Amino acid sequence: MRQRNASEKQRELSLAIGDETLSGSIEEDAPVTDDPLMERIVSRDNLLNAYHRVKRNKGCAGIDGKSVDDLSTLLKQHWPSIKDQLLQGSYQPQAVKRVIIPKADGGQRQLGIPTVVDRLIQQAVLQVLQPQWDRSFSHCSYGFRPNRSAHQALAKSQEYINGGYQWVVDMDLEKFFDRVNHDKLMHRIKGRINDTRVLKLINRYLKSGIVLDAQWEPSLEGTPQGGPLSPLLANLMLDDLDKELERRGHKFVRYADDCNIYVKSRRAGQRVLDSITCYLSRHLKLTVNARKSAVDRPWKRTFLGFTFTRSGKVKRRKVSNGSLRRFKQTIRQLTRRTRGRTIQRIIADLRTYIRGWRSYFGFNEVPSPLKDLEKWVRRKLRCYLWKQWGRSGYRQLRKRGVSRDLAWNTSKSAHGPWRLSQSPALVIALPWRYFNELGLPNLVDR
Repeated sequence: MRQRNASEKQRELSLAIGDETLSGSIEEDAPVTDDPLMERIVSRDNLLNAYHRVKRNKGCAGIDGKSVDDLSTLLKQHWPSIKDQLLQGSYQPQAVKRVIIPKADGGQRQLGIPTVVDRLIQQAVLQVLQPQWDRSFSHCSYGFRPNRSAHQALAKSQEYINGGYQWVVDMDLEKFFDRVNHDKLMHRIKGRINDTRVLKLINRYLKSGIVLDAQWEPSLEGTPQGGPLSPLLANLMLDDLDKELERRGHKFVRYADDCNIYVKSRRAGQRVLDSITCYLSRHLKLTVNARKSAVDRPWKRTFLGFTFTRSGKVKRRKVSNGSLRRFKQTIRQLTRRTRGRTIQRIIADLRTYIRGWRSYFGFNEVPSPLKDLEKWVRRKLRCYLWKQWGRSGYRQLRKRGVSRDLAWNTSKSAHGPWRLSQSPALVIALPWRYFNELGLPNLVDR
């Protein structure tokens, strides 16, 4: 019997639905078959793959209050009926739950959270459509695509900049996901799908409505962020922009609705910005946010949380000031005194956040800001401990090897905890090694 290896990317899965137990081996890259599109969407292997991805992604409940933990039970009770409705083209999705979350720039982002069953169906649709559509998308599009990442987008931008294209047209599409024109989008979908049941299903998802504060509202435009299918539909909508930029011979990088076009002069950049703004308005009914868009030097703009160095012949990737500020805001929240936790618990929370932050921002090529950030984090922790020690500060310093005079002068100082957190006494008592042994990760390789 032939042994299976890791490259086959197979998993044995099973899920009981009604009286039927679905089990089998799932290929991550399933081959294209001649089955009608909807039949492929509701096929056993595709459904199982969708089920496990929805479970892995978790997410909050939709308007029915059901979480991913309830998905198995819901499918056992209702899947046979749902499957029949999908195959007949009569399935009606439920409305999405509107959730408002703050953005880093002070604005708000509107999420639309489908029910967990609708997330499963959207994921199943995505798994069938994405392999077909993705192969026709532009090579300069990097967002929400298999085997593509923000790091690749940044590396491509850096390649253009170091190739002499040192002016950037930084375009921001105003509330793109909320303002996608349904007619324009469905016209593009119909050019790629001939199964009317799938067309009806996608159209119903677009028009399923929104529930905010228990009030239903119609969804007349937009593709709500929060559903698995929305990123693919967004890439399809903006593929026209990509093809137009390619036709004009521009150097560009697009990640979802963030698009940077690289040119060699400010005048050329302004001409491109004006022209593309008109194109988007006329052909896609999309609006460029004039307040957030600009023609400028790349090192004066932020792209995907990074910027680039100004000096030197070779421009290097650098974590943006805004990303550094947001990092500090999160650390302040995790180390605030009112949490009343032990230093071990605080560092455990920091470890989870810092490792995730570093896995993305470790793509940085300028280490000095991150070294400063490491020092700042240790100072915050010294401040946290000093506050916790309170009146026992003198004894704690002496116990950790600080001389009698230095410990006395520090404990009786009129300076506040933040000032004292960088004092010689606390640096001696709580050195870098102490936090390292507690498991605090570094931001820069030693």
